[in-house]
Amino acid sequence: MEHFQNKVIYQLYPKSFKDSDGDGIGDLQGIISQVPYLAELGVDMIWMNPIFVSPQKDNGYDITDYCAIDPVFGTMDDFEELIRTLKKEQIEVMFDMVFNHTSTTHEWFQKALLGDKEYEDFYIIREQKADGGLPTDWESKFGGEAWAPFGDTGKYYLHLFDESQADLNWRNPRVRDELQKVVNFWLAKGIKGFRFDVLNLIGKDELLLDSGGSNEKSIYTDRPIVHEYIRELNEASFGKADNIVTVGEMSSTTVENGILYSNPERKELSMIFNFHHLKVDYKDGEKWSNPPFDFLELKRILSEWQTGMSIGNGWNALFWNNHDQPRANSRFGDTTNYPYETATMLAQTIHLLRGTPYVYQGEEIGMTNPDFIDISDYVDIETHNAYQEMRLAGLSHQTAMEITKQKSRDNSRTPMQWDGSPNAGFTTGKPWLKVSDNYPTINVEKELADGKIFRYYQKLIQLRKENAIISEGSYEGVLLDDAEVYAYFRENEEEKVLVLNHFYPGEHTLAIPEEWTEATSECWIGNYEQRPLSASFTLHAYETVAYRMKK
Repeated sequence: MEHFQNKVIYQLYPKSFKDSDGDGIGDLQGIISQVPYLAELGVDMIWMNPIFVSPQKDNGYDITDYCAIDPVFGTMDDFEELIRTLKKEQIEVMFDMVFNHTSTTHEWFQKALLGDKEYEDFYIIREQKADGGLPTDWESKFGGEAWAPFGDTGKYYLHLFDESQADLNWRNPRVRDELQKVVNFWLAKGIKGFRFDVLNLIGKDELLLDSGGSNEKSIYTDRPIVHEYIRELNEASFGKADNIVTVGEMSSTTVENGILYSNPERKELSMIFNFHHLKVDYKDGEKWSNPPFDFLELKRILSEWQTGMSIGNGWNALFWNNHDQPRANSRFGDTTNYPYETATMLAQTIHLLRGTPYVYQGEEIGMTNPDFIDISDYVDIETHNAYQEMRLAGLSHQTAMEITKQKSRDNSRTPMQWDGSPNAGFTTGKPWLKVSDNYPTINVEKELADGKIFRYYQKLIQLRKENAIISEGSYEGVLLDDAEVYAYFRENEEEKVLVLNHFYPGEHTLAIPEEWTEATSECWIGNYEQRPLSASFTLHAYETVAYRMKK
């Protein structure tokens, strides 16, 4: 078994986790104070969003110095203390590496601006077209053009994201060498995992061509050379150490590429994130819309990735939530009438799949999207841009706010709710982003005292550690045309597990095939009362249940 197959990783958003000094921003000492909580949950590793020196134009994904801790989070001593404290609880740290671009405040970019030709070649800088137009017609992922003036040289630099985030030129071996040094620097500090931001964008072609407005992403996404770069990075850094966990964020990728990135024989990465399943509530591919989610499409995508990666010996990162996504329980369930059932059903759906589950801070206590009233309550730059665009397109304030409430990235970034005291015990100061109003009823203290969601997560995490069928078994999607239930089998030589996940309120009756009911099965884990599997089986609102069958 690969060392990461029975692990569970906890994503911690440092800015919103716990503030120790009252400045309203979470920090390293705050995290240290909550290590016992993480240990109680039972996770093996924490993935922290970037804590490097940064102007914070894009919440730390615009890096000024890859090897220094931003003072807003603390010092290198604090960081080393965190590593030591976590190690005592057998918890490792995964760092977030942003290697597609740097901040324009980075020393490399500043040297390039001063005319240093060597550093100019660290970035993707091009002349204007003969007609005075931009080098290509590409659009930035944050809106607007993807090229900005490079000082007063008359040239332009590429920024697929914000103008303050200049894309690095991976074709330059010196760039690759410098980034390998960064990984090795953190390995020496005791980091055991790396999450690579937008990694499938690093392989730009030598000749950059116009897209003509169609399928632009394909021009710079998943280019074959990316695999060479990742293999080289693996060989020069994390591949030389034992038991390092790596995950690549792969936007708009395919199952075929997913296998190439994560099949162990290829020596690239341990696993990948893909996001197709989190676009099933986009109208015609447009995020800023508010249709009901397409359940059959959700199942189809999850099953396609499970089956494909299983056949090709690739490995999935399993997740519903992260710092860029709204809360899944608010999105795919009913947090008003069925908070416990929704949270546990969604958790079990992915924790029993083939892959490595990620828990995003707060989901284990049932935190929800905040019900912010005004656009001024939001901080996220993407949210404000989208709101303005919706208003310009003629949507009313009310309609634009309804969509914003569903889709803003700030939904998942609200401060962690620790207790019922002011600001949910996150800070004694003014939090950088408002705390959700429901913190008096949804918080860690209350959940540990009398809640059931946290305990259910503990159980799921424990099951994966103790049962090879979850960490290593094969996957088979079943009843895939059922309109309300996502069902699948996990199987190894000794046994089979049937998992039934009901994504809707009300009751739903399934016709269970005879061979399943005849097998000797036991109810293994579920969020309602246990009962035997029968030919006509009725699932309750947001019920999840797994049956174990010996062969």
